[in-house]
Amino acid sequence: MNDSHMLDPPPTKNGTGEMMMHLHKKMKMHMTFYWGNEAEVLFSGWPGKRAGMYALALIFVFTLGVIAEWLTHSRLIKEGTTNVAARIIRTILHAIRVSLGYLLMLSLMSFNAGIFLAAVAGQALGFLLFGSMVFDKTEFPPYEKPSESC
Repeated sequence: MNDSHMLDPPPTKNGTGEMMMHLHKKMKMHMTFYWGNEAEVLFSGWPGKRAGMYALALIFVFTLGVIAEWLTHSRLIKEGTTNVAARIIRTILHAIRVSLGYLLMLSLMSFNAGIFLAAVAGQALGFLLFGSMVFDKTEFPPYEKPSESC
């Protein structure tokens, strides 16, 4: 039995597979970083070719990065919370944080350099605000020089 017909594109009205070729040409996906506002991020056709929607996508990805870092470094469980309730809350927060991380990863799979920079900048700002303790009021001990006796 010859199975070569399994590799042929499905026939169209004129039997040449023109519809399949048209769809194949339309579905172009970048496999290397590129610059430009014509990207698809997370959803088919979004943000499209409009510069305003691309700017919205950059803001969205940036915000995802900041929120993910906030959830990573925040202490949302109050003292005195029961052990079971605290663990349930931690589990829910962990699921949300991981989901945001996956959304960031999927955004980066667009290979758009602007989206990449927005994600990195969002996570960097989030870390600066919530993880680096740059705005913490506690004083660190003064820098001590290593002893010379080593």
